Amino acid sequence: MIVPIQLQRQPQLVSTIIPVYNRPEMVLRAVASVLTQIYRPIEILVVDDGSTDHTPEVLAELEAAHPEEIRVFRQANGGAGLARETGRQAARGAYIQYLDSDDYLLPNKFTDQVAALKAHPECAIAFGTSRLEDADGHVLDATSRHTADPITSLFPLLLLERWWHTHTPLFRRWISDAAGPWPAYRPEDWDLEARMGALRPQLIHCGSTVSVQVDHDSPNRVTRGAQAAYLRDEAIFLPRLHACALLAGVDRHAPEIGLFSRWCFLRARQLDAMGEEEIGGALLALSRYSGSDHSCHSAAWQQSVYRTLRGLIGAPAVGALANLHRPRHPRVAAG
Repeated sequence: MIVPIQLQRQPQLVSTIIPVYNRPEMVLRAVASVLTQIYRPIEILVVDDGSTDHTPEVLAELEAAHPEEIRVFRQANGGAGLARETGRQAARGAYIQYLDSDDYLLPNKFTDQVAALKAHPECAIAFGTSRLEDADGHVLDATSRHTADPITSLFPLLLLERWWHTHTPLFRRWISDAAGPWPAYRPEDWDLEARMGALRPQLIHCGSTVSVQVDHDSPNRVTRGAQAAYLRDEAIFLPRLHACALLAGVDRHAPEIGLFSRWCFLRARQLDAMGEEEIGGALLALSRYSGSDHSCHSAAWQQSVYRTLRGLIGAPAVGALANLHRPRHPRVAAG
């Protein structure tokens, strides 16, 4: 029998987990942004997700230069979620920070967010404002998404959108462990945070700007990968997101539930048009179920007509017909 290694937890340590794949230059800046944190103690766990360029050599040099603070892991390419899970399992800190290799932290992040958590022991997650920059460092948005808003719980907004970035929050270790492992499918970060939200943790905003999301063109950005593969993954995620929202106490009559129903309806139509009739049918059923208590937001009559046509002319045909006009945002899933 294999006995898992029990790591020695360090009560003040912040563990930063960075997955990387073929980004030797960008990962240098990401790691540097952790090393220049005002706060100590820290550890950095960099997980090389099967890079095929000279990223491993860059990481080896970083580890040799900072042996007390940097540990490097290498594994076969499996995606960001599995790479982050490797880091999570090896982390020794009382606080968990996730950071993608193309983004970076501001020097005050850990100081401000650890202080906020210490001042509010009832809170499991501290977050701050993140800004959006382009690849040349020009600020595109000083308050990206909803990161400047003093939001106190992940839901109900998380039901409709991922309202912060991966690097925005700092987690207490217990909420990270209680949420469970990172999944292999996308959107892996949203899935993890939904499971955290189901536990109803309280959030605290630290009152400062703490991190930067970098918008750039890269073949390694999973958010810009093949749409068909993403839609199949999202079909796994959406029922989980709905269940987590209900566990978090979101009212079945809340407008977010009705809008979620429309999102599922849109995805069902897109999957039908791709020929994924079984998956599309499952999401159509979820759309009907989740919107049953909120017909004014869920487009119930449109779904009824769609289901009838689906039975008459087949899922691919009606899906293609219904998707001639496609809303750009899942929250605006009109028929």
